[in-house]
Amino acid sequence: MKHSLRDIMTSDVHTVNESQSIKAAAEMMSKYNIGAVPVVNSNGRMVGIITDRDITLRSTAQGETAQTPISEVMTAQQIVKGTPDMDVIEAIQLMANQQIRRLPVVENEQIVGMVALGDLAVEEQYDNEAEKALTSISTPAAPQK
Repeated sequence: MKHSLRDIMTSDVHTVNESQSIKAAAEMMSKYNIGAVPVVNSNGRMVGIITDRDITLRSTAQGETAQTPISEVMTAQQIVKGTPDMDVIEAIQLMANQQIRRLPVVENEQIVGMVALGDLAVEEQYDNEAEKALTSISTPAAPQK
């Protein structure tokens, strides 16, 4: 039986606004023990994603302050997204191919859920696929020429 992301996604997704500070994003990550937060604009449209890694590499390592706007360090280009009706196996393959551990689920440009590879690994029927995806994600990509 095929399942869609709607069946397994976390629908209680915490978001940040692109104009908020990276400190606000980091505080949210700390409070909810999450490593990635979807970024929305004033209309609630998803415009990016910010990860703990983004904060470390694009702000702290670059000497930015805690008040730096999220929009300056978030990933905004080529955000990999899923839809609520996407097949779970298709989503796992997408995550493996793109080497990502978290997949925002978007409908009508609004964030409606989030799927983490760890969530999939605890679903018994998907644990083998999730394990393969994690292996793929953990293998460094070939350098681009």
